[in-house]
Amino acid sequence: MNWWLYPVIGIVALLSGFLVGYAYRRNVAEAKVAKAEDAVKKLYDDAQRKAEEIKKEKILEAKEEVFKIRSEAERENRERRGEIQRNERRIFQREEILDKKTDSLDKREAALANREAEIEGVEQSVKALYDQQIHELEKISSLSMEDARNMLLANVERETRHEAALLIRDIESKTKEEADKRARNIITLAIQRCAADHVAEATVSVVALPNDDMKGRIIGREGRNIRALETATGVDLIIDDTPEAVILSSFDPVRREVARIALEKLILDGRIHPTRIEEMVEKARKEVDTTIREAGEAAVLEVGVNGLHHEIVRYLGRMKYRTSYGQNVLRHSIEVAHLAGIMAAELGANVALAKRAGLLHDLGKSIDHEVEGSHAQIGADLAKKFRENNAIIHAIMAHHGDVEPQTVEAILVQAADAISAARPGARRETLESYIKRLEKLEEIANSFDGVETSFAIQAGREIRIIVKPDRVNDSDTVILAKDIAKRIEGELEYPGQIKVSVIRETRTVDYAK
Repeated sequence: MNWWLYPVIGIVALLSGFLVGYAYRRNVAEAKVAKAEDAVKKLYDDAQRKAEEIKKEKILEAKEEVFKIRSEAERENRERRGEIQRNERRIFQREEILDKKTDSLDKREAALANREAEIEGVEQSVKALYDQQIHELEKISSLSMEDARNMLLANVERETRHEAALLIRDIESKTKEEADKRARNIITLAIQRCAADHVAEATVSVVALPNDDMKGRIIGREGRNIRALETATGVDLIIDDTPEAVILSSFDPVRREVARIALEKLILDGRIHPTRIEEMVEKARKEVDTTIREAGEAAVLEVGVNGLHHEIVRYLGRMKYRTSYGQNVLRHSIEVAHLAGIMAAELGANVALAKRAGLLHDLGKSIDHEVEGSHAQIGADLAKKFRENNAIIHAIMAHHGDVEPQTVEAILVQAADAISAARPGARRETLESYIKRLEKLEEIANSFDGVETSFAIQAGREIRIIVKPDRVNDSDTVILAKDIAKRIEGELEYPGQIKVSVIRETRTVDYAK
């Protein structure tokens, strides 16, 4: 065999293999394409079938929805037709009722018109009868219409006054009961806790002498000693027939005390001449000044007031020798301070302020014989001069009502002053002024209409009025008591308060025979 055949055979085999492989792959590819076309066709058929099914379902659902909507619309239409029918029936019934009411109102209106006409006729008859009766009553009673009206108004006024008096008495009794109870407790507690001694001072002092021969030595040759003593002290010496006594007279208690001490020292010394008199008077004056300072300091310490100016303390000490209606002014001021402080504590007010104002309220009395004006004004000026609190100055000014009290402490000082002055035995009055005040008190009470008699009792602290029972009734007694109290307040000056008691009594007496 030829060698060249081998390559040719190889090439032919290779071509043959390639053709066979190509045919095979083509067949395989065609098979796959056919298979894929079958699968696509199947999928298309399935999709078309599902689409038909969905379409049928949607059409069915749409038909059901349309049916449902149609049924709902028909139902609503039926309901609306039923509601309309019911409304029509209701309107028809209302129209029938309104027609009936209109007929009834027409009938009633006609009846009322007839009734009104009848009433008008009756009114005319009544008016005529009333006029006739009024005429007959005026003829019988001998009173005109105006007189009867005035009588009726008088009766109404009397009844109104009676009711007003009852109301006033009821309100006053309740208010006074509570206020008196509260005030009584506070004042009683204050008085119980405040016990002060009172020294009665007069305008004269009596100096005891060892013997009557001393009178001549006091007078001296041609009256030189007595003139020197009177000149040095400003006090009048009364030497009369009183055995073993010399009377010193002066309205200035400080001068009188200086004269008393000086005279006692001269009597003990035995050497009585003008020069010695001047020396003893000077020593007595220094001793009295010391006593005044100590008295002022003791008062301040007793009350518990701090920070007072030393001049104010001295003025307080001067009040040791000052009296008012027989009441020692310094002891009175201390008592007022205690009372005001205790009442302030009970009421929750400023205790320190109340005590300070109470102690200083009569400060002006220490120099009221030297300075013009009321002691309240003088005391306020002194307090202002030494830079006291405005509240203290106001309380001093207001304690006698010279100005209206604006603070609780000022009112308490005013009340404490009245309590101290009105305490039994605290003050003395002359018999003449005492009798005049009682007579004036009874005169005021007797001046009122319906008063039978009156009696001033309890040292002028109470006035009892007996009224005529046929002229004054029980209700009028309340008003009468208030009127008398107001009249007393306006016309009399007195310490404390005066109780007005109106008594009405009706007695019926008969005898069995």
